[in-house]
Amino acid sequence: MGSFLSTKQLTEEEMVKAQEIVEELISNNKVVVFSKTYCPYCTKAKNLLKELGIEFYAIELDNEEQGAAIQQYLHDKTGQRTVPNIFIAGQHVGGCDSLFAAKANGSLKKLLA
Repeated sequence: MGSFLSTKQLTEEEMVKAQEIVEELISNNKVVVFSKTYCPYCTKAKNLLKELGIEFYAIELDNEEQGAAIQQYLHDKTGQRTVPNIFIAGQHVGGCDSLFAAKANGSLKKLLA
């Protein structure tokens, strides 16, 4: 079975551009969700944020020319290869399960304060 990640070797220029995109999004948005349009866990995480009235910026990696490079940079930065990959107030929260856990244990409210 094939990988969801591109097997194409990314250039240094692509990785630098991906880093710039990711770091800019994280610094300019209180909540960022790196997502894919077809991912049910991404949808679940974004729906939770919507239900809680939390504004967020979502970038759909499968619609982005730099999507594979962004996902690779996120893996290098966080150790997490999967989406959703969520950042709140500059901090890496993790994926869907981590977001729901943060809501349940109260740490989500603290991050948003």
